[in-house]
Amino acid sequence: MTEKADNFIDHDGFERVRAEILEIALGRAAFDGWTTVMLDAAALDAGADRAVLKAAFPSGVRDVLRYWFDINDRAMLNAMEAPEFQPLKIREKVAFAVLARLDVLRPHKEAVRRAAALMALPTSGLLGPRAAWATADAIWRGLGDKSTDFNFYSKRGILSGVWTSTFARWLADDSDDEAVTHAFLDARIDNVMQIEKAKARVRDMGLDPRKPIEALAKLRYPAR
Repeated sequence: MTEKADNFIDHDGFERVRAEILEIALGRAAFDGWTTVMLDAAALDAGADRAVLKAAFPSGVRDVLRYWFDINDRAMLNAMEAPEFQPLKIREKVAFAVLARLDVLRPHKEAVRRAAALMALPTSGLLGPRAAWATADAIWRGLGDKSTDFNFYSKRGILSGVWTSTFARWLADDSDDEAVTHAFLDARIDNVMQIEKAKARVRDMGLDPRKPIEALAKLRYPAR
């Protein structure tokens, strides 16, 4: 199994058992954390022996989390297909997508907290950053982004930061209306829009923000 969640085979005969194990694991993880012992118990409750568990999730807990992240991203993309999404402005669409992603997580918030704690450990490697990048990539794909140059990476890098910081704020927000999270997200999107405006001004000056050294040189030594 590779690192990417979307590399789970959709028609390998384990779709049902994966879904059943995950559903049980989400309930157990809220109390027991994302551990091998928890996963073994969840598989047993789902009627799957060790061989089936190994076939469905070769890398154990890490694969279960990747599978869950992938399902959540797909649910977010489905939400972005709603009729009310298309008329929105770009910043509103980004906010819509991020909030839709949080909506998917909300029923399992304690399990999410346990997953976040696990991903913060050095032993989790790049599981967390790759998940954030995948979510940012999914949002941009849902927005119809077709960039293939430097913008492809800058857009996803910036949005990864918006998503992870908003996600962290949401974890600490236990209010019913989550107004603090909404305000935090709006502020982060404002920050991004200011960056884009600054980049546009730089381009208007005839400078290429993708080449910072060259841009600085032109500012220091303007062409005659």
